[in-house]
Amino acid sequence: MGTADLPGAGARSRTGGASAYWARAAALVVARPHLWRTALRQARRLARPGWWRRPPFLPVPDADYLAFRFETQYGGDGTLPVGADPHDLVDYLEWCRTMDATSAPGGHR
Repeated sequence: MGTADLPGAGARSRTGGASAYWARAAALVVARPHLWRTALRQARRLARPGWWRRPPFLPVPDADYLAFRFETQYGGDGTLPVGADPHDLVDYLEWCRTMDATSAPGGHR
């Protein structure tokens, strides 16, 4: 699997920037065990249907969805910008965790 296969790689794949972003983002999540369940839940929710049938054979979001999210968050053309901060993924997962907890029966976990 090349870096061009990673979601959001776009034009940054030639420099390895997208790979470095995703590696750093993954390391940040691994360092926060309280987000592991949320990260797995979001991966399941956002995975492309039938992800196991086509490369990169990972439960990653559809490229069009991810381009939309990058465009709405960072502006531009939907590719992962050079200044993208991997901590943004942590913030997103924290938000998801809070939303899941407050919408669960019984309130906050």
